[in-house]
Amino acid sequence: MQEPGLGETGVVARGQLAGLAAEVSACRICQLQPLGPALPHAPRPVARLSDTARILVAGQAPGTRVHASGQPFTDPSGDRLRQWMGIGAEVFYDPARLAILPMGLCFPGLDARGGDLPPRRECRAAWHDRLMAAMPQIDLILAIGQYAQAYHLAGHPAAPLAAPFANPGASFGASPAAGRGLPTRAGSDSLTERVRRWREILARTGEAGPAVLVLPHPSWRNTAWLKRNPWFEAEVLPELRQRVASLI
Repeated sequence: MQEPGLGETGVVARGQLAGLAAEVSACRICQLQPLGPALPHAPRPVARLSDTARILVAGQAPGTRVHASGQPFTDPSGDRLRQWMGIGAEVFYDPARLAILPMGLCFPGLDARGGDLPPRRECRAAWHDRLMAAMPQIDLILAIGQYAQAYHLAGHPAAPLAAPFANPGASFGASPAAGRGLPTRAGSDSLTERVRRWREILARTGEAGPAVLVLPHPSWRNTAWLKRNPWFEAEVLPELRQRVASLI
């Protein structure tokens, strides 16, 4: 049975967001008005929008498998993420209970070494503020990786990681998190430091908007990081699962 709002692009809308989902599905800005080289393949936006879900999974961008399937996290990263959250695919893919909005809505292509390119800047500029404003019921944002964190933690002490994020406004601009009165810190921190400060970030963001839980990307490339940082599974995952269970 086809889900509400699901088209060839893989954009699912729950409730009153069908019209906005149709706009996202029809987006061709990265080919018609690109910021830099045009997208080298046909756009296929992938997202799950909801006016009832209280949890938002904010990731990076679709990879090759997701581009082919039109469904987010249909890869080993998705398996690991669902294990972290303590839920199965039935819950994860239910737009009534979970919204999914990557920073790049379409697969951005591969670099010279075969890795995924960064999320396209056009997506954030054209869509993210509108889409977040259309989902005011979100209580918890799972900010996965540096790109989602650069947007959802704008104005937060968790500064961008490296050169592409030395000026986050140039890539993604301010987000709803900006202006929450969060403390600032000179310089930039590492992903490890930021995730270590998950309690502070979770508490402070939750004071004036959706609470943001910062997570590393569940990619297999981060398996070594997980082994070097066993505190993540011991400390962060129990809190993640408890919050997910209470909001699902």
